[in-house]
Amino acid sequence: MMENAYNSVEQIKKSLELNGNVKFKIKVSANARSNSVDFCDEFIKIRIKERAIEGRANKAIIEFLSEILKHPKSKITILNGEKSSIKTLQIIK
Repeated sequence: MMENAYNSVEQIKKSLELNGNVKFKIKVSANARSNSVDFCDEFIKIRIKERAIEGRANKAIIEFLSEILKHPKSKITILNGEKSSIKTLQIIK
């Protein structure tokens, strides 16, 4: 597996500023007690309170990342894995 290149929210922000876009894999746990993010070797693990029904968890992931990265929701896209717990995201400047 590919190793996660990011170890913090600040690293994602810095890479976005330098490159204009970032792509990374996340592993999602839906229906969690609270929203949280954890930077691991292989993935960025995201726990979301929302249930994985009718795309609600995907929407919540984008809203949560927008909030913690202070970046517009419209610039965050799920490239693949919409129906999987492992997703590839892209954020553009």
